Amino acid sequence: MMKINKLAGTSLAMGALLVALSGCQKQEGPAEQAGKEVDQATEKVGEQIEKAGESIQDTAKGDKE
Repeated sequence: MMKINKLAGTSLAMGALLVALSGCQKQEGPAEQAGKEVDQATEKVGEQIEKAGESIQDTAKGDKE
């Protein structure tokens, strides 16, 4: 009986801890949101530059053949 009570108490404490920790998450501020948008824009520009580079290489290979 003591094991069941101990297990139930431990489970209850763990559940309360998880609920408390999930409520502590910070909301993103405007600077963090702007930073994420800049990161996304930079990534898109990088992808476009990479595509342009591949296109230039393909064109250069076509001229040599």
